[in-house]
Amino acid sequence: MSGPDLNAAQGLISPAARDALQTWLDHQRSLKGAAENTLIAYQGDVVEFLTFITFHKGDSQGLGALARITISDMRAWMARTRGSDVGPRSMARKLSAVKAFYRWLAEREGFEPTAVLSTRSPKFQKKLPRPLAIDAAKALLDCVEIQNDRPWVSARDVAVLTLLWGCGLRISEALGLKGRDAPLPDTLRILGKGGKERVVPVLPAARDAVDTYVRLSPHPKASDAPLFRAIKGGPLTARPIAKVMADARMQLGLPASATPHAMRHSFATHLLDAGGDLRAIQELLGHASLSTTQAYTAVDTARLMEVYNRAHPKAG
Repeated sequence: MSGPDLNAAQGLISPAARDALQTWLDHQRSLKGAAENTLIAYQGDVVEFLTFITFHKGDSQGLGALARITISDMRAWMARTRGSDVGPRSMARKLSAVKAFYRWLAEREGFEPTAVLSTRSPKFQKKLPRPLAIDAAKALLDCVEIQNDRPWVSARDVAVLTLLWGCGLRISEALGLKGRDAPLPDTLRILGKGGKERVVPVLPAARDAVDTYVRLSPHPKASDAPLFRAIKGGPLTARPIAKVMADARMQLGLPASATPHAMRHSFATHLLDAGGDLRAIQELLGHASLSTTQAYTAVDTARLMEVYNRAHPKAG
């Protein structure tokens, strides 16, 4: 929900609930460091819930009424939402946002949010990442290099993908680099999800790829402007990178899972296969939990224990 739809829905919510939601969002932004996209998703999900409760109860719901939400109300909301072709994964995300809001609201207003917090999230099968083999990743870069008849565009695309594979950057992080970041230093300070900063070593191959792009680009490098430019000089978006990789993987006969994000998965897996420490890889990727890193590297429990036993100071 966004734009006019969100504004219209917010108009149906009681002023007290609307003010409480805004205060919570401000709290998430300033104290928790939530990213702007996360806040927009939170707002849309909680507004949808509060709007449903307003119609479900037949009246504008002040904070007192919101404190009396029952398990039956929660089940009605979930049934209505899932009936709108919302999948289990999206439903789980919406419920998580509502629970986070209610946990904060209950603490502030002094009520017991059991009905909301005890609502079970729908089960869904998490999609495991599919990292590319080293030879496939190299072949993709070679193929991308000949996809465009403008040499500078090909150099640009190769540079972006090399940053994903060679430095483990998210595509948004690579596209967020500024002109002042080139030539790339030995290490990059990357501001990732939730405003978390991490230091990433830069491989010579990544530095060389970016240098080649900058040298060939017809657009002048400006300190505060995006490093990677679109054809007409505006900021480069993820879509052209996804398209050029899709074209390359089709020519190479690779599966649809060979996406730009798969290059980041491959960064982690190839480091681990080369004997890298899982905790260090977690830091390089900017993951909050080791379990996320384990999923990225597609390692099973036996492999995880092997790495743990080799690296942990108490092992052996």
